[in-house]
Amino acid sequence: MPDYGHPLRFATFIGPTNSPPSRPVELAQLSERLGFDFVTFQDHPYQSSFLDTWTLLSWVAARTERIGVSGNMLNLPLRQPPAVLARAAASLDLLSGGRTSLGLGAGYYWDAVQAIGGRRLTPLQGVAALDEAIDIIRGVWDADGPGGVDVDGEFYSVHGAERGPAPAHEIPIWVGAHKPKMQDLVGRKADGWLPSLPMMEPGGVSKGNAIIDDAARAAGRDPREITRLLNIFPGQQTPEALAQLAVEDGVSVFILASDDQDVIERFAAETIPAVREHVARERT
Repeated sequence: MPDYGHPLRFATFIGPTNSPPSRPVELAQLSERLGFDFVTFQDHPYQSSFLDTWTLLSWVAARTERIGVSGNMLNLPLRQPPAVLARAAASLDLLSGGRTSLGLGAGYYWDAVQAIGGRRLTPLQGVAALDEAIDIIRGVWDADGPGGVDVDGEFYSVHGAERGPAPAHEIPIWVGAHKPKMQDLVGRKADGWLPSLPMMEPGGVSKGNAIIDDAARAAGRDPREITRLLNIFPGQQTPEALAQLAVEDGVSVFILASDDQDVIERFAAETIPAVREHVARERT
């Protein structure tokens, strides 16, 4: 698929470790100093070695000034109910001055999810539940919409739920999707597609784009509305390979997964300028 024409941006993907609890905050502040556009965090509420991601996002937003914040991806079955999640996201966006994005996943590690009190879902149920949740979340954010929010779903239902508050900006909903059903949902309802490159088969980005684009068109959307993001890991891709993903597959946000300060600094100093140079040359 050709370049979707989005500006090239970069982010970090940090583990929310609580030993010491200051470490992920310091790495977020480092990310801001180095010029990254976003800092994102895993969401595994069943891990006792991790800080709660939503609490961490709030703290990081308060300890930074410019950088965007997001879960990568929030575990929807443990972030209930969707209307409350919508208000939490809008509140963080208002408090942070419009720096919040909402990364959502349908759920994973189901034994751990169930052990902590979450509901186990099949893959198809997870897609359907996320579909319903997105409708509810957008309805709550639509503070000037008529009446209350009404969604009568199989997994989530709201009847006359009060709308608002409206976030400070239009919060993008990024969906983690590696399978066709989830990619179809991205095309129909999401603002961004955020897979992890190591989980993709060869050619998987291109194949996913095709599914997303077809679903977007079928829903009356322009595929260019959907940002293509990608989690990457240190040492797995050269700047030339990342530039190729940008130009040929439309990836515009590269998210470096690392808790190593040296790796993050080197990526900012060496890889980002090289990728920008390659992409600029290809786009001219």
